[in-house]
Amino acid sequence: MYSTPLTGLLTAAALIAATTLVHAHGDVAPQAVDTTGLPETGEEWLTENPYRVDDVGEETWLRAIEIGASGYNQNCARCHGLEVVSGGLAPDLRFLEAEEYGDEWYVERFRTGYTQNGTTKMPAFGELLGQDAAWAIRTYIETRPDGDQMEEHADELRALRDELAGYAEDAGGADAEALKTRLSEIAEAIDTLSGAPVADSVAFRAANLIDGTPASYKAAAETLTIGLSAAH
Repeated sequence: MYSTPLTGLLTAAALIAATTLVHAHGDVAPQAVDTTGLPETGEEWLTENPYRVDDVGEETWLRAIEIGASGYNQNCARCHGLEVVSGGLAPDLRFLEAEEYGDEWYVERFRTGYTQNGTTKMPAFGELLGQDAAWAIRTYIETRPDGDQMEEHADELRALRDELAGYAEDAGGADAEALKTRLSEIAEAIDTLSGAPVADSVAFRAANLIDGTPASYKAAAETLTIGLSAAH
């Protein structure tokens, strides 16, 4: 379990994922993606995701997810679905393997788009958005949690959310380590559908926010509220 308390980064990621949903259905033209904070990948296109947690460390991986969430919801959600849950008109990208085979398929489609019987089904994003944005979006996609497993824990996560909200007002009696431990246990029980080793679930985010302060309990409660609402 990754436990670095990156409160601002995780809260920003949750809020960006939520607020950009509003734009996902209305914006048709590709929207530029700010990749500040990510290692540059160079001009030659790679065939494997360079932003996976074991390769770049947790902080850069979380930054890639944050940027990828914004880029995906502005440019991809209209067809591939909010939170990468496809409505059936386009492939459900959550199932795209988080390995070289899946990366090669993804980056080819991202760069060149897809045309069927003379009709453009997906525009080419490569030159418009660039490689750094491409792999950030890929990182966001492959770390989506299994929705069924999330639902299994939803009631407990709501209860923990309410408990955390109470501690945001009065932290007396709060056991930060116990709360972190339980959220971490839930996070570890939630898989990705891509095979990526860590799911960016709300349980994972909330666990990483808690540091024993009222502000951290508030941030964790808000993260759970946003995530559980988005799941429905």
